[in-house]
Amino acid sequence: MKKRIVIAGLGDTGLLVALGLHPEVEVIGVSPKPCLVSGQELGTRVARPGLWREHYLVDFARYRKLRGMATRHGLITRLLPERDEVVVRRMDGTEETLRYDALVLSMGVTNGFWRTATLEGREDVEQGIDEVASQLAAAASVAVVGGGATAASAASNLREAHPDKPVTLFFGERGLLPDYHPRVRKQVVARLERQGVALRPGHRAVMPAGFAGERLTPGPIAFSSGQPAFQADAVLWAVGRLQPNTSFVPANMLEEDGFVRADPQLRVPGYNNVFTVGDVAATDPNRSSARNSGFLTVAHNVRCLLEGREDRMKAFEATPHRWGSVLGVQHDGMRVFAPNGLSVGIGLFWVRNVLFPLVVRRGIYKGVDPA
Repeated sequence: MKKRIVIAGLGDTGLLVALGLHPEVEVIGVSPKPCLVSGQELGTRVARPGLWREHYLVDFARYRKLRGMATRHGLITRLLPERDEVVVRRMDGTEETLRYDALVLSMGVTNGFWRTATLEGREDVEQGIDEVASQLAAAASVAVVGGGATAASAASNLREAHPDKPVTLFFGERGLLPDYHPRVRKQVVARLERQGVALRPGHRAVMPAGFAGERLTPGPIAFSSGQPAFQADAVLWAVGRLQPNTSFVPANMLEEDGFVRADPQLRVPGYNNVFTVGDVAATDPNRSSARNSGFLTVAHNVRCLLEGREDRMKAFEATPHRWGSVLGVQHDGMRVFAPNGLSVGIGLFWVRNVLFPLVVRRGIYKGVDPA
């Protein structure tokens, strides 16, 4: 009888863990969405939603290697590690208890309107994407608040998609992309300036009371750093107020800030058969197991556990800087940055005909059927 692995969260990282384990073991993936709703490339999502859907909104059934894998469209409401069980509440309100031999916690985080743990159907997800993109397209001017990659990507892609629309990017004292290598910061700032994004450093925006960035707001924006208020038709808040989706996780599995504790093998300390990976895992200051092949480490170590070879588990290796494409696919292609700040530019032809169809869909995702 196959061992059973329950994966809590089938976002970008949880999906890759599933691809690394199924069908050799029984995998059940639990997701509040009926498909992959990627947290990547917010800029493309809000500026060119059709292109974003093509690559980042994908039905689970399209992944060839996941054929035959069970999924549960629902929310985990309770984790009972002493029984090796989780309780799942489905869309219709009914509950199901799932027993596991190993559990992977990869629920991610809630961040603004684009990354949520809300239980939604496909129609709800599609409607939310279209509403935000339509509001930004209709706005006469846009302000983006935040200093991370999400804010930079949103400002850059909105300006590229709407070159006649004023786009202003406000960020604080740490500067733009503070967790990236200085080379990355320099190149991205130069790109934004060439695109005509108005950069406003040293601005500490005041968020409206009781607000966490979960929707667009109209201006004005007030600043606690002394600058006068700024008026914009639409304000996109990307201020990094991440909330880990860990409401069902016992407190002794969590750090003080609510992220899941992780040892070097990406196991939860004190729980032999519970692993964690992705943005929810407190692995390092950048919680970088969402990158750096964290999914491969977890899949390998789960196998070692089930085969009684724990001495062969691998340790996860973080990098000192964040890395990736930052701005996503643009009219001239994509630039991908390494942790050391070096980068490579990939022309649009190669992005369309090699990177996505061969490297991403065939290589990383093991085959993806057409929509």
